[in-house]
Amino acid sequence: MPLEHARACLELEAEAIRALIPRINDQFAAAMNMILRCHDRVIVTGMGKSGIIGKKIAATLASTGTPAFFLHPAEGIHGDLGMVTAKDIVIAISNSGETNEVIGLLPALKRIGAPIIAMTGRKESTLAQNADIFLDVAVEREACPLGLAPTASTTATLAMGDALAIALLSSRNFTPEDFALYHPGGALGRKLLLTVENVMHGGEDLPVVTPDKTVKEALFVITAKGLGAVLVVDSFDTMRLVGLLTDGDIRRSLEKGHEFLDKSVAGLMTQKPRTITKDKLAAQALNIMEKNKPRPITLLPVVDSEFRAIGIIHLTDLLRQGVV
Repeated sequence: MPLEHARACLELEAEAIRALIPRINDQFAAAMNMILRCHDRVIVTGMGKSGIIGKKIAATLASTGTPAFFLHPAEGIHGDLGMVTAKDIVIAISNSGETNEVIGLLPALKRIGAPIIAMTGRKESTLAQNADIFLDVAVEREACPLGLAPTASTTATLAMGDALAIALLSSRNFTPEDFALYHPGGALGRKLLLTVENVMHGGEDLPVVTPDKTVKEALFVITAKGLGAVLVVDSFDTMRLVGLLTDGDIRRSLEKGHEFLDKSVAGLMTQKPRTITKDKLAAQALNIMEKNKPRPITLLPVVDSEFRAIGIIHLTDLLRQGVV
């Protein structure tokens, strides 16, 4: 029996969401356009379970390009209404449309002059009748077998809030880079905001030799800098990149003997290695490393607009930063 109730709960909530699809109508479009024209904030309010849903809707709006915050209605009638201006838009949530704390905000909101979008299940309710726009989130019945706990109704409200946020996101041409800007602490933020300059090794840490140096001398530099490679530049004055020598190149050559260690770097280095500039995203550096043919690489030289060597980026740097 409990498992049957669980399955029935999901079926009822799924039906409640499907029932919303025809309600993406003129009222929904009016709400979307009103928010798009708003140059201030969307303020979401609701009490109890509706308040919890309201907090999530406000958070979703804020993270997808619509400045928004949640106002607790009980706190609102005790002073927090001072955060609301006539330039804001209020989304008021109440399944019944008669929640005392939410209804208590209406006279003050009317006096302030902030437009009201009602998300309620009753068109004839006090909230809906006093709103500028009515978004219908009515459900046939709750998923709770007692018909008491808000279940299908809160799910429908949340889904309608998500639909509104996504419609606004699409209208604003919101990009992944925009999303990352509001999520700098997340994995996506690191991938979309972190640049090569943020993770590359440069300055005194840069392993550099000229083509006339011996492989043995280059090996000493590789060991000293600890990055597994040296950048080969035409001279220390111009610093233009002409090649890359890695410890892997040296190990593979050792299979044929060690005489090459006394020969110049020019004969062993990889000419015209893959490179990247410091302004590019770290995620792009990772893509170059992974897609390199015939095999992936773990090191990438960083050059400026005149092809001067200014840094080197290692795969482990990207791993530490969470880009991988």
